[in-house]
Amino acid sequence: MRYENIKSGILTVLVLVSLLLTWNLWTYQPNYDKMEKSKTVAEVTVDKKQDVTKIVRPDQVLFHVKGQHYGTSNPDELEKLMKEISSWTISDVKNYTEKAGNMDSFIHGSGNAELVFPGDVPIELYLSVLNIEGKKIPPFNFNRIIINVNDLDKGNGSVYFASTETGQIYVSHISSANINEFNRDYYKNAARYPKFFAYKPTDKHSIYLPEAKIKMTTYKYLPVTLNSDEFKDALFDDPSFVQRSSIPHGEEFTNDSSKMTVNYDSNILQYINPTPEDSFVDSSYDLVKRSIDFVNEHGGWTDSFRYVSKSESKRSVTFRLYSSDGYPIFNDNGLSEMTEEWGRDEINKYVRPNITLDLPLITEMQTVTPPSGHEILAVLQSNKNFKPELLEELVLGYQMVRSSDENKLILLEPTWFYRYNKSWGQMTLSGLGGGS
Repeated sequence: MRYENIKSGILTVLVLVSLLLTWNLWTYQPNYDKMEKSKTVAEVTVDKKQDVTKIVRPDQVLFHVKGQHYGTSNPDELEKLMKEISSWTISDVKNYTEKAGNMDSFIHGSGNAELVFPGDVPIELYLSVLNIEGKKIPPFNFNRIIINVNDLDKGNGSVYFASTETGQIYVSHISSANINEFNRDYYKNAARYPKFFAYKPTDKHSIYLPEAKIKMTTYKYLPVTLNSDEFKDALFDDPSFVQRSSIPHGEEFTNDSSKMTVNYDSNILQYINPTPEDSFVDSSYDLVKRSIDFVNEHGGWTDSFRYVSKSESKRSVTFRLYSSDGYPIFNDNGLSEMTEEWGRDEINKYVRPNITLDLPLITEMQTVTPPSGHEILAVLQSNKNFKPELLEELVLGYQMVRSSDENKLILLEPTWFYRYNKSWGQMTLSGLGGGS
C-alpha cells in the first residue's frame, strides 16, 4: 500500500511540472525591444545631405527685352525664380530642334527669359524638381530653360529646354496664367537687374557680359580640416580591415583593394578603388544621379558645391564650390572641386578637398571692383594668339589661393575666368592666364 502511495505522489508531481512547463511555453514572450532599436552598423556621415535642388541649379538668369539684356547671378533671386517654376504644371514635351532654326538666335530672342546652368542636366534628374505631366518623357539633356512671354499656343505658354552642347531643343507647355504671372513679376521688371551686352565669337555662339563694373567682396577663411577617420569609415566597406600609415606630407589608408590618401600640404583627399575595365557607357541620368547619391551617402557636401559637368565617355562628374554670392570658385590644384570617376557598379576614383571653409574672417572682408565686361574683352582680344571661335565662356568668379606658406588662411579673390578650347583658365590684365 505504501509503495502505491509513493508512485501516485511521483506521478502527481510529474504531471504538475509538465503543466507548468506547458504554461510557460504558451505564455512566453521574448523581449526584442533592445535589438529592434539598435543598428548593427552605424551610418557614417561626414556632414549634411542635400536635395537635387541645392546641387543642380542655374548660375544666372538673363532677360532679353527688345534688343536689351538684363541679368543676375544672385542666388536668392535664382532660388525664388526656381521655386515659382517648380510650382508650374509642365506638359506635352516634344523635340523642337528642327523647328527652332539657329539655336543662338532662338535662345536669345526678344521675349525670352533664359536660365543658364553650368553643365548639361539630364531631364530625368529634374523630374524631382519640375512638375512635368504626361506620358514617358523622352531622355535628353539641357543647360538652358527658356521661358517665352510672348509665345502663346492655343492659350498655353511655352517653356523650352535647350542644350548648347548637344544642339537639341525641346518644347513644353504651361498655362497662360503662369506665363502672365511670370511676365508681370519678372520679365516686365527686368531692368531692375544689371545690364548686359552680347559678344559673338561666332555666328552660332553669344557670350553675355555685364555692361558696368560689378562690386565684389574678397574673403579670407580659416579652414577647418575634416576628420580622415570619418572618410575612412564611410568609404571603405569594412573599416576594421583598413591599415593606416604615415607618408610624406600626409597619411594613407589601405585594404586589399582600395587606397585613400590625404595630403596635408595640398589638402586633397583621394580615394582609389580599382574595378575591372569594360567598355560600357553609363546614361547621363544614371551617371549624375549615382554621383549625387554617392556624396549623400557619406554626407560629403561640406561646403556649397554644385554640379557643373559630366562626361559619359570618361564616366566622370565634377562638382564645384560656389561663393555665398553665387560665383564659381576656381583653384589650380583642384581644391575647389569634387570629382568622381565610375566603374559599372562602383566608384573608381574620388578626389576632393579635406578642408571646409567654415570660419570666414569678417573683419578681413574688402570690397573690390574687377574690370568691366568691355574692359576684360578688350584685354582678351588684344592677345595675338586669341582665337574667338575657341572661346566658350567668360565669367566672373573667385580664385582660391593660400595667403602664404606660414599662414594657412584661404583667400577668395575676385577675377575673370574663361573656358577656352574646353579648359578653364584665369584672366590677367596681360591676357590669357594659367589653365585648369
